[in-house]
Amino acid sequence: MKQELVKDWMTKEVLTITPDTSIFEAHRLMTTHKIRRLPVVRDRELIGLVTRGDIRGAQPSEATSLSIWEINYLLAKTTVADIMTKNPVIILASQTVGEAARMMLDHKISGLPVVDMAGSVVGIITESDIFRMIVTRWETL
Repeated sequence: MKQELVKDWMTKEVLTITPDTSIFEAHRLMTTHKIRRLPVVRDRELIGLVTRGDIRGAQPSEATSLSIWEINYLLAKTTVADIMTKNPVIILASQTVGEAARMMLDHKISGLPVVDMAGSVVGIITESDIFRMIVTRWETL
């Protein structure tokens, strides 16, 4: 069986954000573009990853005694730098899809930023991309 490479199955058009992006804006981007994670970059270099789960976790409990205005004020001041995963697990475009799948399983994550040797984001590979590869290859058997 041919070794499938990450570069052939990753999503190449990746939306990125900066660490000073508000969590409101990150949530809006995820909702608008129907994505679950955003790489966080500074000067084109990957420094973190923020997910829908990170944003959900930043929201106060429903049992809070804060007013809606206080909650909105606090959330408006919260940036992705406050909640992102720093130094996320990454993969190179030249690595295999099998390696990507193994990394996702080992780290219990559903996607990996794809970077070049300089640490710049060149893509993202997710479980959906791997399923797409499997289905495509299965159909050609």
